[in-house]
Amino acid sequence: MKNLFTYKTGIHKTQKVIFIQFEKDYKLIEEVKKINGSIWSQQKKSWYVLDSDKNRLLFNLDLESTFLPSKEGFLHIQKFKNYLQSKRYSENTIRTYLDALRSFLVFHNKKLLIHINNDDVIEYNNEYILKNKLSESYQNQIVNALKLYFKTIQEKNLDIEKVHRPRRKKILPNVLSKEEIKSILEAHSNIKHKAMLSMIYSSGLRRSELLNLKTTDIDSKRNIVIIRQSKGKKDRITPLSPKILELLREYYKVHKPTKFLFEGQKIGTNYSEQSLQSVLKQALQKANIKKPVTLHWLRHSYATHLLESGTDLRYIQELLGHNSSKTTEIYTHVSTKSLQQIKSPFDDLY
Repeated sequence: MKNLFTYKTGIHKTQKVIFIQFEKDYKLIEEVKKINGSIWSQQKKSWYVLDSDKNRLLFNLDLESTFLPSKEGFLHIQKFKNYLQSKRYSENTIRTYLDALRSFLVFHNKKLLIHINNDDVIEYNNEYILKNKLSESYQNQIVNALKLYFKTIQEKNLDIEKVHRPRRKKILPNVLSKEEIKSILEAHSNIKHKAMLSMIYSSGLRRSELLNLKTTDIDSKRNIVIIRQSKGKKDRITPLSPKILELLREYYKVHKPTKFLFEGQKIGTNYSEQSLQSVLKQALQKANIKKPVTLHWLRHSYATHLLESGTDLRYIQELLGHNSSKTTEIYTHVSTKSLQQIKSPFDDLY
């Protein structure tokens, strides 16, 4: 049956994959479904699996093809991994940077690393990233990974800054009105669900920050929330609203968390991200809000409402845990406080 299939390597959704091609036949489709990890792509109108050594052996494909780094490349990927781990980079960053480096080395797998220069990075950017229409964020990740790799592992004076990064899109943060926020927070009768959403808005928390909060991070004596080892491995504190404290005390009496402030079904474990997303989705339905609201909208709304109430931008930067004031300044573009004082010339016509 396998003789009826042909295989083609390619890129799909920024991943290296193996497309499985065959004449349309229901029996063959059932065979493909049996292949571990097979996925149907509506966009490509084809079945595929991830491009891996295991799948290449399964389909009798050449392991030394252009979709694998050279042996020297594998060695340097491991060196880079060791460096990132020793510097205590997060698992997500390590995975992202290694994938980026692997992709670059695959593209130049016929060239010795000692001969790689700035032109090769630019060629990769133009002939691989742009031609395959990969995302701008992926392009930035590649540049960041290569910049660190060549500086630390290769110790080469590669002028990575000459590699073109995509122009930053000026996207305004999505902000809800206080009335909309109130309707979302009051939508749930379940006190745990209400407390989780309320904590995100009242303290401007990221999703992961909420889920990693421990009971000991709520300091009711000093009226603060301690956010430990968040993005950039930094601790910070935010004010604890007296009304939130009342809500948390009610919640505590009912659920009695042992370790994390909001625990999953198993005692002592985090509440899951998927379940938290579901809590928000249910609240939006109950509040009859049709906007594509995400949990991060609550954080954006917190910052904007603080700004509109007169809080200094420098304090908001500290509360949100931003490294740069430029990141926080974007909220000045969505604050309506100053806009409401501007009278439209249209009003003078009537």
